[in-house]
Amino acid sequence: MAQNILVPIDGSPQAQEAFEYALEEFPDATITVITVLNPAEMSAGGTEMGMASYADQWMDAEEERAEQRFEEAREVAEGYGADLRSETVLGRPARAIVDYAEENAIDQVVMGSHGRDGVSRILLGSVAETVVRRSPCPVTVVR
Repeated sequence: MAQNILVPIDGSPQAQEAFEYALEEFPDATITVITVLNPAEMSAGGTEMGMASYADQWMDAEEERAEQRFEEAREVAEGYGADLRSETVLGRPARAIVDYAEENAIDQVVMGSHGRDGVSRILLGSVAETVVRRSPCPVTVVR
């Protein structure tokens, strides 16, 4: 039975491990890698008059980073013969991941325990913890 697996990637080693785990454990699945661009991460980059320009520069740079991650993921997936899709979404990471799973018939989320921001709780990163609590489907957290 084919499954739809969602793997959030953010450039962290934990996300890479989760992606490779998904490729190994779900060889017949369609795997979607998702990168969430969080505007809250955009720091004030100038004067009020220059904010729109700075926001555009930030978005362009983040989209370029996301595309680089997707290209690296495609190269890895080729070795597994995997059916890989990629998506970039805008929003708060946990909410965006849960919303994407709800709206796209995702059967399982596979994600790293901590992302690139290093913010963590006792056992899980705050994004992973929120996704586990709110996801409409099973979540596998890879450490």
